[in-house]
Amino acid sequence: MQKFEFLEYKIKSKIAHICINRPPINAFNIQLLDEILNALKLAKNDANVRVVLIKSKLEKIFCAGLDLDILLDKPILKVREFLERLYVKLWDLQYNMGKPTIAVVNGSARGGGMTLAISCDVIIASENASFGYPEINLGLPPAIHFIHLPKIVGRYKAFELLFSGRVFDTKEAFSIGLINKIISKSNLNKEAENMALIFSKKSANAIKLSRAAFMRANDFDYRRSVANAVEDFCNATVTPDAQEGLKAFLEKRKPKWD
Repeated sequence: MQKFEFLEYKIKSKIAHICINRPPINAFNIQLLDEILNALKLAKNDANVRVVLIKSKLEKIFCAGLDLDILLDKPILKVREFLERLYVKLWDLQYNMGKPTIAVVNGSARGGGMTLAISCDVIIASENASFGYPEINLGLPPAIHFIHLPKIVGRYKAFELLFSGRVFDTKEAFSIGLINKIISKSNLNKEAENMALIFSKKSANAIKLSRAAFMRANDFDYRRSVANAVEDFCNATVTPDAQEGLKAFLEKRKPKWD
């Protein structure tokens, strides 16, 4: 079995558990993202795995998004290298997974953490979870979310969430159709496993063929749109406003924009 530094991977009752563990906030660096991609590949290629759970080891954090060092004072090619992993490779893996994936959100999900959750087929969350797209507050476009969020919650609600950058709770997330269920914190993992067991008892071939048809019907143009989102985000990252926004966030001050 492959060893990981920033996540735990185990199989139980034909369910693969991918548990992220990079304190203090599960922020994405290249190694963590590569480990998630590799864990997904293991699950995809293992005939014994019927369902995949993606969750967090940290008590109040699902994933806080990108490690900002990846974006600060980096050439555009380095930024693109990372974003192609997060946007393109993650999506390709999920698109072709052939088995259901469930995001189990136990706390804060922001930015890239939202990207990870949304890449799954189902999202369930604890009552104390929260969500947000803070990129605009850093002078960056939440470009990847322009693609999927309007389809889920509607154009006008998506615009408000993405361009305000505000945090919202599970009740609002559920009311707009962004998550499937709100579960008490103590029962979250049990409920996730119960849902996974329901999927795992179906015909593996029926799930694989049906899921592929579902993905084609709902996400056929997504791949092309993702490539555009990578370019949009990369181009924005190297602008003076974005670099100032990143530095201001790290220095815990307000950005100085014109």
